Amino acid sequence: MAEIREGSAPNFAPPVQEGVVFEFQDEKGEIEQLEFLGLILHNDHRYGFFFPVDENAPAGSSGEVLILEVTELDEEGQPSAFELLMDEAIAQEVYDAFVEATKDIYRFV
Repeated sequence: MAEIREGSAPNFAPPVQEGVVFEFQDEKGEIEQLEFLGLILHNDHRYGFFFPVDENAPAGSSGEVLILEVTELDEEGQPSAFELLMDEAIAQEVYDAFVEATKDIYRFV
């Protein structure tokens, strides 16, 4: 059974298990694989944090973290659609909240 990890903030929802990868189709129709790091709740919005991954670049190797805003929920209240967060001010706020909430799980420099 997978160990469920907990963040250090009530606004953080960690992945149910480590290494969960989702596939997203970008605006060019290309498939991107992103490892899910967790979800931050901020000002009545949900933001997912992801690492790009592929066979040549495991999670975290690029140092890049993508922030996707949840735009739709399914019938069980789970995120079902995401959109790249473009507002830099909000991105910085939620990134800071994510770093604080996950300080015992991830190391960001």
